[in-house]
Amino acid sequence: MPLPAVVPAPASMAAGGAPFRLSDATTLSGDADAAAGLAAAVRARTGHDIATADEPGGVELRITPGGPPESYRIDVDEASVIVTGADAVGLFYGVQTLAQLIARDGDGWVVPAVAILDAPRFPYRGVMLDVARHFHGVDTVKSLIDHAASLKLNALHLHLTDDQGWRLQLHSRPELTAVASGTSVGGDPGGFYTKDDYRAIVEHAASRHMIVVPEIDMPGHTHAVGLAYPQLAEDPVLGDDTLAAVREHGGEPPVAGVPFDGMAVGFSSLKIDDEATYDFVADVFGELTAMTPGPYLHFGGDESLSTSPEDFDVFVARVSAIIADLGKTPIAWHEAGAVKGIADTTVGQYWGYVVPQGDSDATAKAFADNAGGLILSPADAVYLDMKYPSGPDLGLVWANGPTSVERAYSWEPADVIPGVDDTGILGVEAPLWTETVRTAADVDTMAFPRIAAAAEAGWSPATGTSSLRTWASFRERVGALGPLWTAMGIGFHRSEEIPWAVE
Repeated sequence: MPLPAVVPAPASMAAGGAPFRLSDATTLSGDADAAAGLAAAVRARTGHDIATADEPGGVELRITPGGPPESYRIDVDEASVIVTGADAVGLFYGVQTLAQLIARDGDGWVVPAVAILDAPRFPYRGVMLDVARHFHGVDTVKSLIDHAASLKLNALHLHLTDDQGWRLQLHSRPELTAVASGTSVGGDPGGFYTKDDYRAIVEHAASRHMIVVPEIDMPGHTHAVGLAYPQLAEDPVLGDDTLAAVREHGGEPPVAGVPFDGMAVGFSSLKIDDEATYDFVADVFGELTAMTPGPYLHFGGDESLSTSPEDFDVFVARVSAIIADLGKTPIAWHEAGAVKGIADTTVGQYWGYVVPQGDSDATAKAFADNAGGLILSPADAVYLDMKYPSGPDLGLVWANGPTSVERAYSWEPADVIPGVDDTGILGVEAPLWTETVRTAADVDTMAFPRIAAAAEAGWSPATGTSSLRTWASFRERVGALGPLWTAMGIGFHRSEEIPWAVE
């Protein structure tokens, strides 16, 4: 009997026997939060309400401590559906899997008879949304949280600042949003999150068992800081790469004190040898710490092309120490791995290619050798902003693009950085940069279905250890989710690589 379609692939799954039939008599009992989530999923998928009951019977949702964190099991036969989580998170993920299992059977709905034991491979499974190049409002962010959580992703990385704009209100530095939040790439309107907005995002993420990882990118990508506090920023350095990007993408070269709405990178820097810069850093990350219950604060550190290597080392060492002293775990892009004085708890985020180029593998490996570990975001596999081979006129191609769904899937985390196996990998994250991504519909289109490939890389057993962990299996399983994604309101890209189910 063929196995049901579940994404990401579970650790263990067996099927056989008569299915459980959903009907008007079906009752739902157990954990109240999980029951509310499942009732909403059933309603979205089938159009029917499921009644709750105090006594077990029908569909039961349980928390039974003792298993690995975030783990769950599902047991379905003709008489009952039982979902058991080792904790509240595991039960939530069991409900997400159960929602995927619901299938139409003629005029009715069934859950196939199945036994699933499941737990994540890596503890960190993330998606990043860049709200600096184009601003995306609270509702769009909440929608992405909902959709990502359904694939068992547990971290939302918000890229809150860049040359084009500053997107978070801070009382300690009010000019950042008063002066530096008004523009986006191409001259589009900007915007920012008030402290209440940010709190709403954090709380919504927590309700889906996700943390928020805020990124304040520095010392490069800081032209917007110079608009608000010019005394902290160096003048733009118009190198060959910057001018080439201006020629390719249009717009004007960056000018000190003038909002920048182009796509060039690497031209900006904070003043590294000025103590006022570190007062600014302490203010920003100190206030952010109070706003962010999750363990991580991301300070960027990428593409600091106009900061000398010596100054970069000084800056990274000091900023990582400031964040660590606040009781948070710093995260930095992999370039910072070359800094000898970086706080030893710092997590690295690798954005090089599946086959590393230059010294990117060495700088990334430095994080895995320290206490922090490594988040893998290979740009030519899981950068969600790369163009599709065929599809909408959205996205870029610089990361060996266009990026097919098959290429997004066909990589193995433990094979990327030589000498780094699962023990040095904290997890996987799929970034969505937004130079060309302007709307909520654009977010859905670029993220889905490729985000599901990243989710499987982060959650499921390693390639080669499970019959499900193949491209042939994945394309069939993700194709079967088309009706569910439609019911959830996800405007996914109907890639020609996937055999999409119509019901």
